[in-house]
Amino acid sequence: MSSVITSAQSEPSLRKLPMESWMSQLPCALWDTPLYHLAIPGSHNAITYCLDTNDGSPVDLTQPDMLQKLDKYMKPLIRPFVYKWAITQEYTIKQQLNCGVRYCDLRIARRPNDSSSDLYFYHGVYTTLTVESVLMEIREWLDAHPREVVILSFSHFLAVTPELHMVLLTSIRNILASKLCPKTEALTLRNLWDLGYQVVVSYEHSIVSCHGDLWPHIPYWWANKCKAEALIEEFEQRKQHGRPGGFFVTGINLTEDLKYICTHPTESLKDLVMSTYPALLSWVKEQTPGSRVGSLNIIAGDFITESNFAPTVVTLNEKLLKWSS
Repeated sequence: MSSVITSAQSEPSLRKLPMESWMSQLPCALWDTPLYHLAIPGSHNAITYCLDTNDGSPVDLTQPDMLQKLDKYMKPLIRPFVYKWAITQEYTIKQQLNCGVRYCDLRIARRPNDSSSDLYFYHGVYTTLTVESVLMEIREWLDAHPREVVILSFSHFLAVTPELHMVLLTSIRNILASKLCPKTEALTLRNLWDLGYQVVVSYEHSIVSCHGDLWPHIPYWWANKCKAEALIEEFEQRKQHGRPGGFFVTGINLTEDLKYICTHPTESLKDLVMSTYPALLSWVKEQTPGSRVGSLNIIAGDFITESNFAPTVVTLNEKLLKWSS
């Protein structure tokens, strides 16, 4: 284990932890801290690195009617814009986990005109990878990292019938099996390690109350802003009202509007994100995890492999060490 020690002579340096295994190498002073009081890096719309670029693939059904019509009749002109603003992550799920991500925002859909029981992810358009195949990748990664814990948030279900919900739950249980943490367990690293649990599944659906291995939907603070200053102002106001009791996400993901896209025709979402990351991460460095009013928990972003996003979030846990020393 890494020799990260809290003492009067040396301040901890969590930034130097290997992001692939940062949880397993946290100082023992944090092993009994609830996960919802730690600072945890998250991936907004985690599975958009594999959006379907096939011309026959439709835009998703949540898109405005006008965009769907334009895409149908002017696809060569419209589709490049859709991809530029729909891709939020460029690296695979395993690469994101290796970079330190421990919360994944998973948005689930059934593709139109698909007679199979396969489910996909979506954001603008649908993915080529199925939910089942991505869960298998996550399982393989967890097998190789037995002391890391991942929070999977299933939400924004699109055209998913009750029958398909049961298909999805069966896949989750078959693939993740004994790694699934039930709602009855204390969510500390020490307890999860002792019991062999590695996955917390959050599920945004009413059926969650009927299943002991599904955790409730995790609140996601979304500012719906395209400028860093406006996003920060929104979150500072929310912090004054206190944090939710359990897990919650602060999404530092910016949201472009039609006006912004039209006035920046040569840009992409990544251009927007990278231009604002210095200001956003400067704000993140000032934040504090824990249970106090104004504290944060999961911090999710786009293009999370860039700009030292994950180490910046993980390092916030040093503030918890200072309080406990």
